[in-house]
Amino acid sequence: MAFTSISPLSIYLLKPPSPAPPRTPPRASPIICRVSALAAVIVSFGGVALADLNKFEAELRGEFGIGSAAQFGSADLKRSVHVNENFRRANFTAADMRESNFSGSTFNGAYLEKAVAYRTNFTGADLSDTLMDRMVLNEANLTNAVLVRAVLTRSDLGGAAINGADFSDAVLDLPQKQALCKYANGTNPITGVSTRKSLGCGNTRRNAYGSPSSPLLSAPPPKLLDRDGFCDESTGLCDATK
Repeated sequence: MAFTSISPLSIYLLKPPSPAPPRTPPRASPIICRVSALAAVIVSFGGVALADLNKFEAELRGEFGIGSAAQFGSADLKRSVHVNENFRRANFTAADMRESNFSGSTFNGAYLEKAVAYRTNFTGADLSDTLMDRMVLNEANLTNAVLVRAVLTRSDLGGAAINGADFSDAVLDLPQKQALCKYANGTNPITGVSTRKSLGCGNTRRNAYGSPSSPLLSAPPPKLLDRDGFCDESTGLCDATK
């Protein structure tokens, strides 16, 4: 019996095919995963979830815990009590704060423009670096308050109690400063600065005429503030004697 020759190629073709290795599913891109997760989070933040997030930020007092996420824009805060609370960098724009008690509270860097604070108690409050322009502060209690670098342009402080308040480098309109200097007294217990000195009351070169909101003229005005107060009730100014 004759044997036919078998070539190596024939032997290869006669071998059963080896099973194909299992296919590994393609790995998802980390960017796609992150986008999907973010989309899921955004979808889940609706209604109550978003309110809970805002509450958490408010309790944390802002980013890194150094501020306040509290938002009181146009809020009704009449006759409310917020003693020794932290409102740093909070927003009180156009809020109604009449006859409320904010004594001892911190407002550093807060926004209070156009807020109504008639007869509001700010005793010992830190109002430094606040934006308080066009604010109603009639008969407000600013006793021992710190208003360093506060912006009070076009604000009404008629009848406000300012004993011991520190207005150092605050921006005040000249008529308001004149009115406050007529009865300013006391020394701030925190900064140790005299209220009259912080307002620039008296004949000082630095604040003899005007305030940071009223730039000094190129030439000295004909009348300057008196060292001990005012002698002209109609203008709040008197002739300089020294």
